[in-house]
Amino acid sequence: MTWIRPLAAHAERPCTLVVCRGCCCGDPRKNPGTDHAGQLARLREAAAASGGRLAVRTSDCLGPCAQANVIVVQPTSEARRRGARAAWFGWALDDTATDEIIAWAEAGGPGTVPVPATLDLHRIDPPEPKPKASQGAGRRTGGTGGTGAGTGRRGRRGR
Repeated sequence: MTWIRPLAAHAERPCTLVVCRGCCCGDPRKNPGTDHAGQLARLREAAAASGGRLAVRTSDCLGPCAQANVIVVQPTSEARRRGARAAWFGWALDDTATDEIIAWAEAGGPGTVPVPATLDLHRIDPPEPKPKASQGAGRRTGGTGGTGAGTGRRGRRGR
């Protein structure tokens, strides 16, 4: 059987805003003076008006909760092919920060235009990747140097 790739698989991805709406971002208890729903609505309105050059999606917790609200601006497919990487912004709590993120993304975002100096003040480092569970977490190496029953290979087998 021949597998046929769908046409959408070749579609260019627009500049994408990933808006954290996990445990802290978007929570009025953490930042009560911010219109979280209004911010997300403005970002979605900008994407709808962009003619497909901008996309918005929400995500569960992205990690840097102390810097809520977090928005990640992902480059277009073309910019990524040229080496551009996502830009992370924190403390995006007011209309000014939201306006600057929208304007930069509409202008092309990462790899296309430089980050404006005022927006650069919101720049944060992405969290370190978590080690995969299969890379030794909870794994015993076995051997004879254990401290009691259940340690090493013998303790895990056939009880």
